[in-house]
Amino acid sequence: MSSDLAAARRHEGSWRPGLPRGRIGLLALISALGLAGAYFGVSRNAATPAADARAAGRGAATRVTAGDVIQSDFPLILSGLGTVTPSATALVKPRIAGHLTEVNFTEAQNVKAGDVIASVDARPYHLALAQAEGQMQKDLALLQNAERDLVRYETLSHKMKGVISAQQIDTQRALISQYKGTVAIDRALVEQARLNLSYCRIVSPIDGRLGLRHIDKGNYVQPGDANGVAVVTLLTPITVVFTIPENHLPDVLKKFRAGDTPTVVAYDHDRTHELARGRLIAIDNQIDPSSGTIKLRAEFPNQDERLFPNQFVNADLLLDTLRDVALAPVAAVQQGARGPFVYTVTAEKTVQSRPVKLGPSGAERVVIEEGLRPGERVVTEGADRLRDGAAVTTASEREGDAARPPAKPRAS
Repeated sequence: MSSDLAAARRHEGSWRPGLPRGRIGLLALISALGLAGAYFGVSRNAATPAADARAAGRGAATRVTAGDVIQSDFPLILSGLGTVTPSATALVKPRIAGHLTEVNFTEAQNVKAGDVIASVDARPYHLALAQAEGQMQKDLALLQNAERDLVRYETLSHKMKGVISAQQIDTQRALISQYKGTVAIDRALVEQARLNLSYCRIVSPIDGRLGLRHIDKGNYVQPGDANGVAVVTLLTPITVVFTIPENHLPDVLKKFRAGDTPTVVAYDHDRTHELARGRLIAIDNQIDPSSGTIKLRAEFPNQDERLFPNQFVNADLLLDTLRDVALAPVAAVQQGARGPFVYTVTAEKTVQSRPVKLGPSGAERVVIEEGLRPGERVVTEGADRLRDGAAVTTASEREGDAARPPAKPRAS
């Protein structure tokens, strides 16, 4: 019995149920081949970067996109968010109290200063004028009678001594002065009554366009009404108030004080359409300390009325124009430890890094003050994979197309 157990234990280590003994050698061979294949595969993969590096050293071309350095004018533009404000606006309110008997305008009507737009019942004011004129006539008659009495007193005093006392003459003169004051007050009351009568015609104080009607015929109006009758707004010309950073103020002031009026272009909120062109007319007298900006006002003819009060616009102030400067694509500029540089594409289809001195920049182009000449080509995409002397092929060469001329630069 013990000899049988010992024999069974000797077979446990080399056999499994369902696996014939003849296949043990085949499995061992397959395992050996797998290990060898894995070893050689790892060795070949480990050698790939070195092989690629050697291939690159032998001149393997890197695909990049290149752009041209052009010579053109570059506008120096200061941009800011602005609000359209009318050149003048007026709330038309009645200056006297009364019932509206007429409303002589239609909404959105253009009017001139002095045009009658509504009327107040004038009958009470006609009566007030007549009353003031009657009172003035009464007091004027008293004045004239007192003056005649004074003449009589003075005549009797000269002809008959002691009949008229000096005190009586002085009293008469004082009475005349009193009547003169009363007549002066009456005359002012008459003028006031005439003025009130003229206020029965509610007129536009300025040229412009009327807005929506605030009140209808038959309503009682008075000077204290908050809404008034209507609002008149001058739309042509119109202005835009916008802001620029305070660090640009010295340049703007220098140009403005020299008598120059820089051009201002207004764009819509999305900067997709130009709305109008105008000129700078005013600079605010203080900087906003909370934002570090200063307000400017530009005036636009607005004959087509594309600008409307309280509209938000983007305003571009053309400060100056640089003539015939070298312009490179903004995407070509790289930043290194020694400052900005670009990769230029040589005639041999290799690249060379070159330091550059940058000037003002826009959305697409940047002024190159030193380091590049018009006509050279620079890498705009793929520069992170390059080094000096690397061979390249540009996108235009791969497509077989000539390089297109770059878009006109525009500063932001």
